[in-house]
Amino acid sequence: MSYTVPVKDMLFAMTQLAGLDKVTTLPGMEDFGADTAQAVLEESAKFCQDVVAPLNWTGDQRPSSWKDGVVTTTPGFKEAFKQFAEAGWQGVIHPAEFGGQGMPKLIATACAEMLHASSLSFALCPMLTDGAIEALLTAGSDELKATYLEKLVSGQWTGTMNLTEPQAGSDLAAVRSRAEPQGDGTYKVFGTKIFITYGEHDMAENIVHLVLARVPGAPEGVKGISLFVVPKFLVNADGMLGARNDAYCVSIEHKLGIKASPTAVLQFGDNGGAVGYLVGEESRGLEYMFVMMNAARFAVGMQGIAVADRSYQKAVGYARDRVQSRDLAGSPVPVAIIHHPDVKRMLLNMRAHTEGARALAYVAAATSDAAHHSPDPAVRKQQQAIYDYLVPVVKGFSTEMSIHVASLGVQVHGGMGFIEETGAAQHYRDARILTIYEGTTAIQANDIVGRKTVRDGGAVALALCAEVATTEEDLAAHSEVECAIMRHALRGAREMLVQTINHIVANAKTNPKAVYAGAVNYLQLAGVVLCGWQMARAMMVALDRMEDDPDFYAAKLVTARFYAESVLPTAYGLATSVVVGGGTIAQAPVDMF
Repeated sequence: MSYTVPVKDMLFAMTQLAGLDKVTTLPGMEDFGADTAQAVLEESAKFCQDVVAPLNWTGDQRPSSWKDGVVTTTPGFKEAFKQFAEAGWQGVIHPAEFGGQGMPKLIATACAEMLHASSLSFALCPMLTDGAIEALLTAGSDELKATYLEKLVSGQWTGTMNLTEPQAGSDLAAVRSRAEPQGDGTYKVFGTKIFITYGEHDMAENIVHLVLARVPGAPEGVKGISLFVVPKFLVNADGMLGARNDAYCVSIEHKLGIKASPTAVLQFGDNGGAVGYLVGEESRGLEYMFVMMNAARFAVGMQGIAVADRSYQKAVGYARDRVQSRDLAGSPVPVAIIHHPDVKRMLLNMRAHTEGARALAYVAAATSDAAHHSPDPAVRKQQQAIYDYLVPVVKGFSTEMSIHVASLGVQVHGGMGFIEETGAAQHYRDARILTIYEGTTAIQANDIVGRKTVRDGGAVALALCAEVATTEEDLAAHSEVECAIMRHALRGAREMLVQTINHIVANAKTNPKAVYAGAVNYLQLAGVVLCGWQMARAMMVALDRMEDDPDFYAAKLVTARFYAESVLPTAYGLATSVVVGGGTIAQAPVDMF
């Protein structure tokens, strides 16, 4: 059940692919170079491996429980979260003025990955708190910031995101929770919210709910939604906790995976109204909540990469130990299954997908750092547009990938993978939610089609493809056969992506159903190509630095070549399914199902 943080590979992705050296030239980021990054990652790794990772299996076997409105978390979670908060890990990325450490998103992303890999259930609490902090930093009044941010950043209090309602699901236009102004600047909030991660728990003194609701007279649809802070306990003028607010957990869900994370049904206002405080302006709530959602979507993508890596590690460990069947080369005695070709195929598949997705996510994190900290407004705008395009890819592709990788992890174990005691099944079950919450894969795909491709005529998407083409030119400058193989595969895949982008832009208005029928495959195609781009860059670094660490870079080379030969060719099928297959889906009569 152990987990080893891949610090060396994380640092490789940060320094060689994501450009940590460029991030440290940004104002305010000067103190976070490679030495600092390594020290932070190694310290975080100790905490994750020693404190959190051992709780993962316990959380699956002894989930959070609810009784009379009180949620008790898995044994050990409360103590681990106290250590997490006291060590300052909640505030890694957040501003120093509120008690945070103000590190680059690039470093914080690596810390988040290892926390999620240690225990998805545990890591969800700080993940949602990060989102609440981002929303308040973006739109909160000075008073709200002064009241809540320091306690959230310290981990003394935690945060939640309350969007979904029983009748609305992902359709936020159907939100019916209401907020009635009281004339003193406060509101009384009424309604039911479902699927609220860590909506109730025993790990912190207070829970700060960010709640979407409608004020009287607000227009219908998403334009009429406002955002409110509704704390579990009201906060007195002196900053101390006051009376219990009218916000209660009426149940928690029994789930396929992430069982230790309490997924709450929250009831607001059954006893006269929950006191809420408006965030920003009325009817702009969804705009503010999207800040929180975007942060959460990227974080969920990191969850996918994290559980994929943990599943891979477990599969490798089992494959090394499990002795079964003779080697095809003719050994007289049975060998460990890691020697069998198909097991090696599965392990390479798992490794290549995980490393490619990690590299792309770290590149996206560095892009976000530039978007927030560059002194040049034009650069900030350009980098933000790239980051916005990459977020649905990181979220959608990496989470779909995690299910694939975790499934292979079960397969490597054979029949033992289907037995809960090995732990392989837990990763598969935990991964299954990742393509659903914070926006399903289809929602991410619709976003990348409509907002991120059609809206700008494919400008950002094609600009990324031009970057890929530049990498192809760099590959041509290398004489090694691996680079020739990668260049051929990457060029073909990139051409398929360009063709698909042009098809979407040309047909989105005239034949939208056909285009959106292919949206998920377009997202998958973008993921395959952009991760392949990073694997190509990793290949060239490995060749150039082979003598520095032969074992590490030789493994990089083999993994990248496998990606070129076995993953990039799938781009042809994905592109065809978008350009051709979407029309068939759109025209299929509903009555046939």
